[in-house]
Amino acid sequence: VQLVEGGGGLVQPGESLTLTCIASGSIGTSDMGWYRQAPGKQREFVARIDSNLRADYSESVKGRFTIARNDAQNTINLNMNSLKPDNAALYYCKLACPDTWGQGTQVAVSS
Repeated sequence: VQLVEGGGGLVQPGESLTLTCIASGSIGTSDMGWYRQAPGKQREFVARIDSNLRADYSESVKGRFTIARNDAQNTINLNMNSLKPDNAALYYCKLACPDTWGQGTQVAVSS
């Protein structure tokens, strides 16, 4: 299975953006997640969703970001609201089993 992310771009602080990850095959019952990496920093967890649609988030995005999955279309989304400059990063989609990463989509937040 390959993962392809999209939807990144440049937005102003306070604006919203929705990222999409499309899997080339079935994601089955695997957990799916979003991670991000800012320049000079380690990759960090953002959000995760399991096959029962239970989601969890990093504290820094809780209440502003929402993760969703559509197993019929093998996609997951990350809806990001009230974006802040420190949310800027390369955002990666991850399939837990088998362990698979996408190539990332860039999010920039600047006025």
